[in-house]
Amino acid sequence: MSIKHQRNNKHLDTPVWTALITPFQEDGSVHIKDLVGLVRRQDGAGNGVLLFGSTGEGLALSTLEKREILQEVSTLSLRVPLMIGVGGSEAEKQIAWIEECNSAPIDAFLLVAPPYAKPGEAGMVRWFYSLMEHSKHPCMIYNIPSRSGVKITPAVLNQLADHPNCWAVKEASGNIREYCEFTRNVPGVTFYAGDDFMLPFFSRIGTQGVVSVASNLWPLQTREFVQSCFDHPVVPHFHEWNDAVSALFSAPNPIPVKALMKSKGFIESDRLRLPLVREDFGDEELQVLRKADAVMKQWLFRGDVEAGRTIATTLEGEVAGAGGVVNGPFDRNQEVTKKTEEA
Repeated sequence: MSIKHQRNNKHLDTPVWTALITPFQEDGSVHIKDLVGLVRRQDGAGNGVLLFGSTGEGLALSTLEKREILQEVSTLSLRVPLMIGVGGSEAEKQIAWIEECNSAPIDAFLLVAPPYAKPGEAGMVRWFYSLMEHSKHPCMIYNIPSRSGVKITPAVLNQLADHPNCWAVKEASGNIREYCEFTRNVPGVTFYAGDDFMLPFFSRIGTQGVVSVASNLWPLQTREFVQSCFDHPVVPHFHEWNDAVSALFSAPNPIPVKALMKSKGFIESDRLRLPLVREDFGDEELQVLRKADAVMKQWLFRGDVEAGRTIATTLEGEVAGAGGVVNGPFDRNQEVTKKTEEA
């Protein structure tokens, strides 16, 4: 059965969770100032924030670095929910990290199958159960066979669904047929699309929303597109969305998103950690992504041309927390205001 969790009036079932990148300085250290700006940008758009996922290069971060990031983000008094990624093959280390995070002002955990180990169904169930047993927060189960090397089956999920901390599933197998099997055989569980490009298809079968990479670049546009998928039998701007997402994943994630975010001034450096390198995303690919970005800025779901342009301009201008702020919970008629800060 599915349990809906609510904590501090932040509803976890937000339509968009942003799998946030982790910005680095040129010397390779975490760029805390840039990261704070990115978190505030998502807070302004009303999107939940996921730290330390694969987009955030979580496996390349030390526990000390993750602790520093979490301590900094914990001071921001976010209005949106905050989810923490848990990933790795050593159960004791993952449990220790969960227990450390339990006392922080977070709202959920993202739990992934252990990479490389390729456990069977019984081992998978025990893995997730052991993590959820040590959690004081709701947990999202992450099915990503392309990274973990093993699929979470409906049989496994059925055994996990009754745990009180099993809140949702991030489904990133990229397979519509398998997603249909989940929704048919595990009714009542909250599902999120784990791939931006699959969102329009999953919305027809049933999904709460998306855990998104695209929303790093396009926070409000992604949120509007999710709502558009729910509202319209024929999704507006489907081909533009597909083109943009294709460009965004034309190299290993998060190489392209970091490259464009640097060129747009959202982060100081597009530095990555090995084995990811900027050289795997060429100038031609970046130009394609820039063209897609220009199209995304023109999306006008609200029916008001000037309002739509204001939204895009507001988000473009946000730096380190100064810029567009969405007032209150998501509403298609919400107003976007502009705040300024002294330099």
